[in-house]
Amino acid sequence: MSLIDEETLLFQLKQKDKTSSSKAFEVLVNTYKERLYWHIRKIVLSHDDADDVLQNTFIKVYKNIDGFKGDSKLFSWMYRIATNEALTFFKSKSKKMGVNSEELQERLVGNLKSDVYFEGDAIQFKLQQAIATLPEKQKLVFNMKYFDDLKYEEISNILETSVGGLKASYHLAVKKIESFLKED
Repeated sequence: MSLIDEETLLFQLKQKDKTSSSKAFEVLVNTYKERLYWHIRKIVLSHDDADDVLQNTFIKVYKNIDGFKGDSKLFSWMYRIATNEALTFFKSKSKKMGVNSEELQERLVGNLKSDVYFEGDAIQFKLQQAIATLPEKQKLVFNMKYFDDLKYEEISNILETSVGGLKASYHLAVKKIESFLKED
């Protein structure tokens, strides 16, 4: 979606006329749902959980669109909301299950093999195991850079972190993943 389209969409989303804003919101959902779903899915790993978090993300976007100041792209703002929703969900789930984040991550990666929505082969499964060993920030940066192909500046806007710090996190993540994959 081009910048002009995003500005137009944002204008329509903020209209008091419910018909215009509803149509604009439908366009917003249809435009971004797949990218946001896969971003969320890489954090929570489960299809059902990703669907729930995606729905919560769009509810939050809808409720807070009037507060969007335009300091970043609309997509970056939504990406930040999706990231925060996914991390909050993940922490809440680990608390409910009485396990720490690392244990939950290991369980979820283990469940991927039986997940009908996981279409990966053995190599992709091994990569997911490697990613699961990363600290939260490195995991986020790696996923956004490697899978989502976002530029450091975009990731910086989403995570509100310096580009230099992101480059260091990505570099460390790659080294750890390479090391994990060489172990076998």
